[in-house]
Amino acid sequence: MPALEYEISTDKTRLDLDRIHRFLSTEAYWSPGVPREVVDRSIENSICFGVYSADGEQVGFARVVTDRATFAWLADVYIEAEHRGDGLGKRLVATVLEHPELQGLRRWMLGTADAHELYRRFGFDGLKDVQRFMARESGAAASRCVEG
Repeated sequence: MPALEYEISTDKTRLDLDRIHRFLSTEAYWSPGVPREVVDRSIENSICFGVYSADGEQVGFARVVTDRATFAWLADVYIEAEHRGDGLGKRLVATVLEHPELQGLRRWMLGTADAHELYRRFGFDGLKDVQRFMARESGAAASRCVEG
């Protein structure tokens, strides 16, 4: 199905929370085993974008953590495997970046292991001065850092 035949909505009442949790906890490399309550809380505190096929089935998702003034973190971006390949991921990212509440921000950030080329199309690039940025990991992320 061409990307234009899908709908992208920020209406949180339409989100299929079970489906999002299933994807994030079992298919996404960045959040294996994430608890449902964590997913629910992350959605509650973010601007969310659901992607829906013509029959209303949710097939993708993205969320933005932001202060709506200076900074945004693009997170949990995915399109389910059977709906990839027709530009839907590009359309989703473009829709996120064009959202009226997210204009004029000084900095957008994200993390990816495999979609660098997708995000470069939208102006994302590697950090120029990595020495300025720091992170504090906790829980499972921290144990992977210590072990790895």
